[in-house]
Amino acid sequence: MKALVVIANPNPGSFNYALLDRVVGAFRARADEVRVLDLYQMGFPPVLSALELEALQRGEVSDEIREQQANIRWADTLVFVYALWWFDRPAILKGWCDRVLTQGFAFRYTENGVAGLLGDKRAVVLVTAGGSEDEFGEMGVSERDLLLPMALGTLRYCGVRNVVSRVFFAVPTESDAVRSRFLDDAADMIHRLPLDNARA
Repeated sequence: MKALVVIANPNPGSFNYALLDRVVGAFRARADEVRVLDLYQMGFPPVLSALELEALQRGEVSDEIREQQANIRWADTLVFVYALWWFDRPAILKGWCDRVLTQGFAFRYTENGVAGLLGDKRAVVLVTAGGSEDEFGEMGVSERDLLLPMALGTLRYCGVRNVVSRVFFAVPTESDAVRSRFLDDAADMIHRLPLDNARA
């Protein structure tokens, strides 16, 4: 397996990086190949400018974006690790999706509507939240709701239908034992991925 792990958190001491370490370790324990894209460490510019949008509409993609797309082409498994900000991804990850998952690469328009072009990929989405599941429930928000923007609005739109996901709730206030269990759960999600290909 070839796994591309994308992390979006500005704090190297955060629980997201502990998740990253466990996920990468789990892939390596399976003898899988792993690449990590640390969007903050890279200083990835998230804003899709008017000039870039015009170029994309002409089918022109910059070398910077081609490099990102090459990483996606290389991988059969895409993993996203991020903290929940305002019920969605951090802006740097949203901008990465805006700029990298371009028409003609990740999707195309047909007479029958949108066709996703990344159907040969599978994905794992790991999200950390500061609030508890009960607190979100009191607002009428479910775990599925929190995962929809990434799992459905982005990945499924691009043809990725095999998605496993998890929100780890109340990370700052949970005990060390619970956070340790969260890490074990994330590693177990990776270990349970089929060995053959994204369609399995």
